Amino acid sequence: MFRGDSADYQHIFLNDLPLVDVRAPIEFIQGAFEHATNLPLMNDDERQAVGICYKQQGQDAAIALGEQLVSGETREQRIEQWRDFCRQHPQGYLYCLRGGLRSHITQRWLREAGVDYPLVKGGYKALRNCLMDINRQAATMPLRVIGGNTGCGKTLLVRDLPFGLDLEGAARHRGSSFGRTLVSQSTQINFEHRIAVTLLKKHHAGISRWVIEDEGKTIGSNHVPLEMYESMQQAGMVVIEDPFEIRLARLQQEYIDNMSAEFERVYGIESGWEKFCEYLRHGMFAIRKRLGMERYQVLLNELDMALLAQKQGKGSTQHESWLVPLLIEYYDPMYAYQLSKKADRIIFRGNFAEVRDFLLNDIH
Repeated sequence: MFRGDSADYQHIFLNDLPLVDVRAPIEFIQGAFEHATNLPLMNDDERQAVGICYKQQGQDAAIALGEQLVSGETREQRIEQWRDFCRQHPQGYLYCLRGGLRSHITQRWLREAGVDYPLVKGGYKALRNCLMDINRQAATMPLRVIGGNTGCGKTLLVRDLPFGLDLEGAARHRGSSFGRTLVSQSTQINFEHRIAVTLLKKHHAGISRWVIEDEGKTIGSNHVPLEMYESMQQAGMVVIEDPFEIRLARLQQEYIDNMSAEFERVYGIESGWEKFCEYLRHGMFAIRKRLGMERYQVLLNELDMALLAQKQGKGSTQHESWLVPLLIEYYDPMYAYQLSKKADRIIFRGNFAEVRDFLLNDIH
């Protein structure tokens, strides 16, 4: 039995329903959805040619050109790809940019091939508008911001709380010069989509307040959505104040031990080790001007010595020789200055466990 075309966008995202995106590859790369597969009606060159024809000769001529360009064996191959997707994902939907011509042509060709498959009314634009509305609405809900020096576990706490919103996870970046992960950052559009789907699922589960880590306007190459960032600047702050030794241990575990193991797991021992070394050196290089070139060179030498010791099987403790001064001389003063400008918004200070308990019992 044929399922009807859908405008229930939230249902689609709440259930991670499979989507076949029939837009051109260049459109898909610029922005899409986590559970979408790009099986285009037209490739980039075909789309460009049809677009030019539409502007110069109108819709009928453009349709005729499209039928000519996507015909014969090319057409059959694309229909077969869609049919395979439909067989594998009978609960899914298809969409184009606005739920117009390309969606309906795809749907018609599938029907002629014996497959009835529903489309998303309004297409990509409607799906994206739904998610952008969710982000805007979330920015009006009660919010707390977690602050604290580097290594105090802000991200760990956000991820631990049911009402935590992990912006760094959505951005696939930890927000510092050493913040990149082994998963490449996505486009700004996909970052926004990832946030919105998380918000939608949590809100659907009954959550009506949020806790977010104190972030700048950007996380790596991604920008925090404007309404959300503005809301963060007004929100009450809680500040984690863990001892230096605990912070140092967390940073060594996360940025040295875990990252070296992850690089080697993904790329193999030799290549992974080289990429891990490159990752740390690149992080130091990114802040060389702020450190001053003389201090940068000293810390870089310490980093290289620590990497050599680690490579020789002496463990990772020697990394403290550059981590400790980097925290004391660079990160801690920088964050202390930033936090001083937000002092009037601080509503609670405590160690990791105390801040967690406060947030769990916080009613606002």
